[in-house]
Amino acid sequence: MADVQTAPTQDAEEDFDVFARNCPSRPALEHITGRWGVLTLAALRELGVARFGEVRRKVDGISEKMLSQTLHTLERDGFASRTVVAAMPPHVEYRLTPLGAETSAKLLDLIEHLHHAMPVVLAAQERYDVAKGE
Repeated sequence: MADVQTAPTQDAEEDFDVFARNCPSRPALEHITGRWGVLTLAALRELGVARFGEVRRKVDGISEKMLSQTLHTLERDGFASRTVVAAMPPHVEYRLTPLGAETSAKLLDLIEHLHHAMPVVLAAQERYDVAKGE
């Protein structure tokens, strides 16, 4: 059985084209770039190892159901791992996998870029709204 952690070869990587309708990279891209995926990955990067409640407090506004779905999806895609800790009481911990750590670093670059660009974004929105009469 093949090791699932083994990175694909360069030839295999060239077979993926996110612009192609049926490329399996599209759903994975949607999972990590959707509002909750980005924020959950960023939260796990900052928190390190975290319990469900810690992640929920960090990602303000996410419902328990949506966080649960997001964590399951990130785990399925290999970006996060879930560990059941046999303590009293038992609990679950989440952390980024190596793939999740690498991906979240790139997402944090985008988040930081956006933070710095917000004055420009807000000015553009205001100009647009004035021009449209909103």
